[in-house]
Amino acid sequence: MFGKKEQPTKGTLPLEKIAAQLAGRGVPALAFILALSSANAAGYFGAAAITMALSSLGGPMGMVGGVSFLLMSSTIASALTKYGFDALFTQVIKNLYKNGESKKSILAKIENYPISKDLKRKLKEEVKRR
Repeated sequence: MFGKKEQPTKGTLPLEKIAAQLAGRGVPALAFILALSSANAAGYFGAAAITMALSSLGGPMGMVGGVSFLLMSSTIASALTKYGFDALFTQVIKNLYKNGESKKSILAKIENYPISKDLKRKLKEEVKRR
């Protein structure tokens, strides 16, 4: 296990999953940093600033609500990113058709995209419907 370097293979890290993971972690982190900077501006530092930031995010539910808010925002951001990719790649296919690409060339391009097998399948179905 240790000492072995695994070489990434094609399709190991699909683009939409990477973006979903980054958004899932980034959105709650930004919300917490903004709340923390607000607590610092109010004169709270250290543990008191963290407590104040979480309780301000949680509203009437306090710190527990703040933690819940951060967890929910992570899930929501990941889901939005995931479903947004389907629409984005579908639009790319539509534009390829507008530019005069053939079904065969579009299918070849889809095969080379760094995306999951599931999304490739959906895009291929979209091409075959046209």
